[in-house]
Amino acid sequence: MTKLAIIGGTGLDEMPDLEITHREVCHTPFGQPSAALTHGRMSDREVVFLPRHGASHMIPPHLVNYRANLWALRHLGVETVLGVAAVGGITSEMGPSRIIIPDQIIDYTFGRDHTIYDTDLSHITHIDFTQPYCENLRQELIEAGRLCGVNPIDTATYGATQGPRLESAAEIVRMERDGCDIVGMTGMPEAALARELNLCYASCSVVSNWAAGKVETSINMKDIEKNLIHGMDQVKSLLVTLLRLRAH
Repeated sequence: MTKLAIIGGTGLDEMPDLEITHREVCHTPFGQPSAALTHGRMSDREVVFLPRHGASHMIPPHLVNYRANLWALRHLGVETVLGVAAVGGITSEMGPSRIIIPDQIIDYTFGRDHTIYDTDLSHITHIDFTQPYCENLRQELIEAGRLCGVNPIDTATYGATQGPRLESAAEIVRMERDGCDIVGMTGMPEAALARELNLCYASCSVVSNWAAGKVETSINMKDIEKNLIHGMDQVKSLLVTLLRLRAH
């Protein structure tokens, strides 16, 4: 079973039963990753953590060095990557604190370095992105979620927006019309770069709030933080179960 890397937010390196072995600073052809990579063992499996927004959570989504992050993980021999991220809920089932394992994505971002194939080219490389997520890892996540009682939603379309501002109500109306179920700011180009680097990549999305215009009240950061605490506790349970499954 291949080593698992988790790209995520604050707190994921404080999981129960995680033994941190060392931290490693990586240099890549695309610059520095968001932070040093944390190596550890849990449930008798090797795992690597990388905080997407930096060790102090100070890198906004449009400035994350996605290319360096994914290249560093591949360079270390990682073959399986799980991206954990907070999202807003658009369609009716995607309420706060729900865990979503999306199977499709729509990219609304712009101006990001979205490919590794842009210098010293000998040929043009096109990747197949029909199914943007690794189905094997998706099914592992779904099974682990059901076993630990999280019961994630197993199909959804992730709409990736530029950020760092939240969306307008009209933009959410458009995204729902386009078929999006959830909205986040970090799903792309992370998923596409993983595919370019032949990494098995899937997303575990935590709904932190209803998207703009879905409730009458304005989006409240205190409510978001409360929902994320509950949601991230579920993610930790899911990850512990996932690693136990992968140990057998």
